Amino acid sequence: MPRPAASRPLAVLLRAIAGQTRGATAVEYGLIVALIALSAVGGMSAIGHPVSDIFASINTSLTAVR
Repeated sequence: MPRPAASRPLAVLLRAIAGQTRGATAVEYGLIVALIALSAVGGMSAIGHPVSDIFASINTSLTAVR
């Protein structure tokens, strides 16, 4: 029968916690996804205005041709 956590030595508990990597991997993946999302939003907002201006210019040209 396992001993209760309170009676285990602190060093044993710390080694057991340090050996667990599943939570750390989830945090790393979360940070990667956040970085990708931030980059995508930044890139789209930087490119969005020039592209919008190009479409406005095309619209003006097409309207003048009618």
